[in-house]
Amino acid sequence: MFIYGILSTILFLFALPFYSLIRAINGKFLYGWDKKLGFFDSPNLGSKVIMLHGVSVGEVIALENLIKEIKKTFPDYKIVVTTGTKTGQDIANKKYENIADFITYFPFDIPFCVRKFLNRIQPSVILIAETELWPTFAFHCRRRNIPLYVINGRISDATFNAYKFFKFFFKHVLKNYTEILTQSEEDRDKLIKIGAEPDKTSVMKNLKFDIKKSDEIINLEQGKNRVIIAGSTHQGEDEIIIDTFSKLKKQFPDIKLLLAPRHLQRVAHAKELAQETNLSYGFRSNKDTFKNNDIIILDTIGELSKMYSICHFAFIGGSFNKTGGHNPLEAIVYDKPVLSGPNVHNFRDIYHILTKANAAKVVKNQQELQNSMQDLLGNNSIYEQMCQNSIEIFKQHQGALNIVIDKLKNIL
Repeated sequence: MFIYGILSTILFLFALPFYSLIRAINGKFLYGWDKKLGFFDSPNLGSKVIMLHGVSVGEVIALENLIKEIKKTFPDYKIVVTTGTKTGQDIANKKYENIADFITYFPFDIPFCVRKFLNRIQPSVILIAETELWPTFAFHCRRRNIPLYVINGRISDATFNAYKFFKFFFKHVLKNYTEILTQSEEDRDKLIKIGAEPDKTSVMKNLKFDIKKSDEIINLEQGKNRVIIAGSTHQGEDEIIIDTFSKLKKQFPDIKLLLAPRHLQRVAHAKELAQETNLSYGFRSNKDTFKNNDIIILDTIGELSKMYSICHFAFIGGSFNKTGGHNPLEAIVYDKPVLSGPNVHNFRDIYHILTKANAAKVVKNQQELQNSMQDLLGNNSIYEQMCQNSIEIFKQHQGALNIVIDKLKNIL
């Protein structure tokens, strides 16, 4: 590890000017580099600190329910959240501004940066989301007797093949982790094959599935009509959804649409689109219902997740543009099928699980979306099977949050 520390430092210093130049030419900035180097104001955290790390957007989002539960279960402890990317940092600041006590970047994996970081944060325990193996960081945690966990661990086939080639190195790195908790038996087996100790590697399932249904009863006077929810739609998606709905309405007159733009400033545009269809429409803020309207525009904040309880199926937005999609589990938890556009990289692992189990479907374009909606509306056996698959997928993957909380209780 001493040799690795020297080599990583030399490589870092050699590559830094070239990397900086390339980033500048591409119009990108070196966001957070001062903090990654350990230069940030020392927060007044005290001696009881729980640190959680998610490298980017998907990992940061996956930690949400766990962070909230930690805050409730361990009120005497300060919470530090770190990320590795600017987009991850932006999401962390947005989601955890009022929960976490300190949010910053994860240090570069060179001895100087790691030591400086740990001296300032002084964590009591560290939880690393998914599978980021930082040799220097892990070594210094073990040297300081700081419990270091990988949680929600997963490893792709490509990463596994690369790590397996360097097993002679990673088996020494993995010994520095207190425990590795994976999403599946397959992930556990992969990590053991690259050197993780079997007795320190176990399955915890997937944190992202630990969400709860709302207890609130929603009644928009939908009666026996079937409600399609288009949730968290972005620019260009409202047009696709309303056009598709208008076409399907002629074939299935009992369907209704709840349209929920991701940003309220786009409600006016959604209204214009609804007007062009000649279908009746109303607004949630006016307490309009489906009794006299074909389309309800959800123009209130914080109500979408509970609305999924009344849908027949849902379309999850942010997936026909570069946003990367939004959380499909908010609908799946109500045992409802999900459809999505092709760009779902924020929840790639979740969509892999859902599509493999046929609880969700990712479509390439509007025509495929219309065809899939038509199947769910016109073929009851297809619909019922996807609903049942949604139920089964939650049975298989829930329970991870309690496992992590129990581990923390044993440590703290």
